[in-house]
Amino acid sequence: MPPVKGRSMQVPAPGGAFQLVQKEFPEPGPGHVRIRVQACGVCHSDSLTKEGHWPGLQFPRAPGHEVAGIVDAVGPDVPLFKPGQRVGLGWHGGHCNYCPPCRRGDFILCENQPISGINYDGGYADYVIAPANALAFMPDELNLTDAAPLLCAGITTFNALRNSGARTGDTVAIVGIGGLGHLAIQYAAKAGYRTVAVARGEDKAALAKQLGAHLYIDTTSQDPAKELQKIGGAHIILSTITSAKALEWVIDGLAPAGKFILVGAPEDGPLTVSPFPLLLGRRTVAGWPSGTGMDSEDTLKFSALTGVKSMNEVYPLDKAEEAYARMISGKARFRVVLKVS
Repeated sequence: MPPVKGRSMQVPAPGGAFQLVQKEFPEPGPGHVRIRVQACGVCHSDSLTKEGHWPGLQFPRAPGHEVAGIVDAVGPDVPLFKPGQRVGLGWHGGHCNYCPPCRRGDFILCENQPISGINYDGGYADYVIAPANALAFMPDELNLTDAAPLLCAGITTFNALRNSGARTGDTVAIVGIGGLGHLAIQYAAKAGYRTVAVARGEDKAALAKQLGAHLYIDTTSQDPAKELQKIGGAHIILSTITSAKALEWVIDGLAPAGKFILVGAPEDGPLTVSPFPLLLGRRTVAGWPSGTGMDSEDTLKFSALTGVKSMNEVYPLDKAEEAYARMISGKARFRVVLKVS
């Protein structure tokens, strides 16, 4: 397992432009594997690396936590993965096995969890070296370029829904039809929920129905809370948008004992929630992180089984700056992916 040379699209300093460099990728150490990257999604969370917002971030750093590729080399003490296997690597970049959450088996809450593309170089490169306990096996039915966004946007929405407590036939409202929302609608519909898509503009109605929504609510002409209450309220409201102000109606749209789950982080200020609907209706507000390598694997298998597919705009690795700008503009429909190899 000698070192290999390859490209890395790294950020040299906070807010700096991407630099394409040639570098050496060493053989993996104990418990680690080296992945030959085939594709990597460009996620909004990559801005934490690009702009240097993550505390303690060391530069230069290659972002990227939606990595789809092939195992190239395996370090000592890795009994499961072998060279040539197709794998995925998401936001969860490994876990320590020894902190209290890990000892309880709750690895996504590991107190020492490294994050792909933040704590170590991510998938904007020809190779990634990552802990083996962060990886997911990739189903043969999935094209690696198509699959990359499922390792963040996919797992985040799929995992939040399957752990929400909703039962088959329950009403689930998805707020937003974007990078997260267009996948959440598919997962909700494929899982057997009565799926309601909530977004701005009548022009999105056809897309919502195409993705599997049973009902579409246009917030520019309808009161979403009133419309949800007409059908008994939503058991689950999953928010994928980044505007706290646009979510002021959310609690009023929940059924008694309903749950509001946040997976999109508001950027325009804190979320304001009135306590009375919570107290009187036993409603709850919650957040959900992504998931472990095994959760990613479940997401990939379900996507392959049911035909859930991300809508992607694809760029080559050397166009990472352009791809990142397209993603950050909010105009992409709906995910941006770097085709690396």
